[in-house]
Amino acid sequence: MGNGPRGVAALIVTWLAIFDAFFLHVANGHFDYHDALTKSLLFLEAQRSGKLPPNNRVPWRGDSALQDGQEAHVDLVGGYYDAGDNVKYGLPMAFTITTLSWAADFYAAELEAAGEMDNVRCAIRWGTDYFLKAAGKEKLHVQVGDPVKDHECWVRPENMNTPRTVLTIDKDHPGTEIAAETAAAMAAASLVFRGVDHTYSRRLLNKAKSLFKFAKAHRGTFDGECPFYCSYSGFNDELLWAATWLYKASRQPTYLKYITDEAIGANVAEFNWDLKYAGAQIVLSELFWEGQKELENFKQHADGYICSNHPDSPFHQVTLTPGGMVHLRDGANAQYVTGTSFLFSVYGDLLTRNKQVVQCGDKQITCAQVLDFSQKQMDYLLGANPQGRSYMVGFGTNPPKQAHHRGASVPPLAANEVVNCGMSFANWFNPNVPNPNELTGAFVGGPDKNDFFEDLRSSSSYTEPVTYANSLAVGALARLANRSHPI
Repeated sequence: MGNGPRGVAALIVTWLAIFDAFFLHVANGHFDYHDALTKSLLFLEAQRSGKLPPNNRVPWRGDSALQDGQEAHVDLVGGYYDAGDNVKYGLPMAFTITTLSWAADFYAAELEAAGEMDNVRCAIRWGTDYFLKAAGKEKLHVQVGDPVKDHECWVRPENMNTPRTVLTIDKDHPGTEIAAETAAAMAAASLVFRGVDHTYSRRLLNKAKSLFKFAKAHRGTFDGECPFYCSYSGFNDELLWAATWLYKASRQPTYLKYITDEAIGANVAEFNWDLKYAGAQIVLSELFWEGQKELENFKQHADGYICSNHPDSPFHQVTLTPGGMVHLRDGANAQYVTGTSFLFSVYGDLLTRNKQVVQCGDKQITCAQVLDFSQKQMDYLLGANPQGRSYMVGFGTNPPKQAHHRGASVPPLAANEVVNCGMSFANWFNPNVPNPNELTGAFVGGPDKNDFFEDLRSSSSYTEPVTYANSLAVGALARLANRSHPI
């Protein structure tokens, strides 16, 4: 090819063709899903509290909160920090473990093929070991840390000196939502360990049964985790959710009876740490297609969830950004994106397996349409969006550099170094510079309803990650990793 005008024009055409092919490749979802899956689990390891194992894969993290539980005379070392602060909240932690266990149960073959099942089990066990210590006889320790004091100091957990206050529910101070969600987590996790550690699996299932009994017998909403994790939906969804996992894990008629005769259902358009109906309905739909026809009503409700979310449905009601992302609320909106992706992934595979479609009025939504919508939501977060950037730290094009996260934004300090809380924000929160520690794999809060995003530590609604956004992503990523090839 010459250097004249025709040669230049031909070169431009060639490069445009290459660019178009590249763009279409990405737009059609050919990201490195395996890499995204691996990194999504690394983020959960970065959220660990307690004595870290010798095989810790996050080099800038160290042991933290080794005295947790002392004020209540109980060992509460371990578990997870939920987001960018240093408090351990029981409700979102349990939801993280339930949804991660669901992914490990439903997509076991895909996770094994990706070589990540051992890491998933370790992530689940880090939570369930903590819950076994937190759950006593008719009591459950549900929070460690003082959110007010914690938010007055921008310090990594290894050096924090804020109060480690313990909050507890019991028969006189009930918390049905948290008790039932923890029961769901233990029951779901028991399925994951059944084939590899039967004794541990039975222990988890037995604890799940006692927690469910406690949740039912002493009903009431616990507001101690407000204003961060207030239950706005009540506790009926958690009771159904827990009974669903207990029945799936035990097949005992008492749980099926609760589901069919006592549980209160609802038609919903979202799934999150506070609202579990859609998840329970999809799990029960699987059992319906396995032959339990008394669960047909739940399958109809699951169809309703799909119809409320899919853009081709005449009953579509969930907001989509101009770029096609599910947007429910500013602040950790990525959780709704990964949650939608996961539920659509599971239900799409169930529809495929049973040769079914979803009937939304006079419009049929096929299994292929359901799975395509699942993939589009995940692809948006990985880079197929108007900003052309990834919303997973350490992955893809122009990923976030300033996650709103104490551990990632404070450089490693000596173990005995005392931090001046008054200066901590000036030193590590306010500077407009990348975090010194990469919070690999974290899905940050993500863009707003107009697809706008700013990568600033101080803009927490855009940049704060949460554990349950990642736990909800694992199943969908595992499926995609085993059905696609990266560019």
